[in-house]
Amino acid sequence: MAKYIFVTGGVVSSLGKGIAASAVGALLEARGLKVTIQKLDPYINVDPGTLSPFQHGEVFVTDDGAETDLDLGHYERFTSTRMSQNNNYTTGKIYYNVILKERRGDYLGETVQVVPHITDEIKNSIKAVSDNFDIVIVEIGGTIGDIESLPFLEAIRQFRYDVGRENVIYIHLTLVPYISTAGELKSKPTQHSVRELRAIGIQPDILICRTDRPLSQSIKKKIALHCNLDIDAVIAARDVESIYEVPVVLHEEGIDRIIAKKFLSNDDKPDLSKWENVIRKFKNPDDVVTIAICGKYVGLKDSYKSLFEALMHGGIANKVKVDIQWIDAEDIEKSGADKYLADVDGILIPGGFGERGIEGKIEAVTYGRTKKIPFLGICLGMQCAVIEFARNICKMDGANSTEFDKSTPYPVIYLIEEWYDFRNRTVQRRDINSDKGGTMRLGEYPCVLDGDSIAFRAYGNKEIHERHRHRYEFNNKYKDTLEKSGLKISGMSPDGQLVEIIELRDHPWFFGCQFHPEFKSRPLDPHPVFKAFIGAAFKEKKLLFQNTTIDKMEVVNE
Repeated sequence: MAKYIFVTGGVVSSLGKGIAASAVGALLEARGLKVTIQKLDPYINVDPGTLSPFQHGEVFVTDDGAETDLDLGHYERFTSTRMSQNNNYTTGKIYYNVILKERRGDYLGETVQVVPHITDEIKNSIKAVSDNFDIVIVEIGGTIGDIESLPFLEAIRQFRYDVGRENVIYIHLTLVPYISTAGELKSKPTQHSVRELRAIGIQPDILICRTDRPLSQSIKKKIALHCNLDIDAVIAARDVESIYEVPVVLHEEGIDRIIAKKFLSNDDKPDLSKWENVIRKFKNPDDVVTIAICGKYVGLKDSYKSLFEALMHGGIANKVKVDIQWIDAEDIEKSGADKYLADVDGILIPGGFGERGIEGKIEAVTYGRTKKIPFLGICLGMQCAVIEFARNICKMDGANSTEFDKSTPYPVIYLIEEWYDFRNRTVQRRDINSDKGGTMRLGEYPCVLDGDSIAFRAYGNKEIHERHRHRYEFNNKYKDTLEKSGLKISGMSPDGQLVEIIELRDHPWFFGCQFHPEFKSRPLDPHPVFKAFIGAAFKEKKLLFQNTTIDKMEVVNE
């Protein structure tokens, strides 16, 4: 039978429940256990697919095509388990399921209520991910005191009685702030948060206290006394340079020993050597490469969370530090690309939706192509590269995507209305009137690579599988024209209908992909595309440095 760990948060939001849950998962995997993690979100949207990245950060996509909370990306980066649609439930999804059952008559005329019908549906969602796992970690979104979270908290309170007290652990994450004017760490917010949790009927077994400095034994003792805990169960989670240090920090605080004492018959020491190796490489790079991310959501870095982490993984694989320059594409439109891109070693244009900033992204593509700067275009970034090539190399004046210009004379990117879904073995159809939510090409699809390409050299395989999230595709009507002018199509769907990867023949490293490779990158297993991109940026930087040095020597000799 699976054991369950429930993670809640208090005091303020954005304390890092997702990182904490993921780190605990990593520690338990290091002890040889099979772990999965689930996120229960209190907002009413059925999924985050239609939410603005400015409000909720990135939308993470699973192999089975679910649009989920960004914390599922953390879960996958810290553990070996691949998430699915069952690993993320929202209030909207829970209520939607209950209402469908009520309409079908499943409740046999009962008055449908929050307790027991909503709470039972929540508990069923937790059990849905439990098969074949030793440990199920469930993170409750939001903060204790939020009205939206109450049904979820009631459900996990009941869960201990359903499966037995010996099979459940509650972890509560709080903030212990430092008040500089008093020169003290203050435990009162934590005390109040735990008191509110206990009023709901949940006594935490472990407290993780976020702090920017070590917690003394005296303050740990004070927190333990007021929160009805053993002092060893008060865990300090201090700020660290890299999130990948968190498993080691929590292990040093003894959190996995407390869990093992309750759940396991032994207390074997976990093998954290792989995580220690990642930290060592991250903290001791041989050099630095500067990568420009030209996007439209750069005001909120969580909008590109998986992308940021994947670049870090690429840096770790090449033993270099990646310095990211966040550039708003609209600023390029106003001031030109040279002002922002002259000193970078690589240019990346990420995925996105909507017309804002598109011309700035296209100008960034032109700069990377003409200046021979390593370039990576992901999803919309690839589409911008195709548009730029059509306009400036193929002389298709006005070439565009029908997403941005429905009357463009050269729709090199367009809304495909029918394609074969290799995952479900069905033909999918859509049109301009289709719902926005859940109607994209979503999830994992196969791609066949050209053997003589950047893509094949990066992956080392002829067939790959990558995750998608988009509505618009490369228009095959213009395939021959673009290829004759120097665009290389190096990745296609197995049926030859969908263009997945484009490259440039006369360029050191120019790569555009319709999929999102960042969703599959891990610190312990960096994605081949990011490993190759950072490697190419570092190589070009070294060549530029060597050439600059030679030029200076020649001037001196003259």
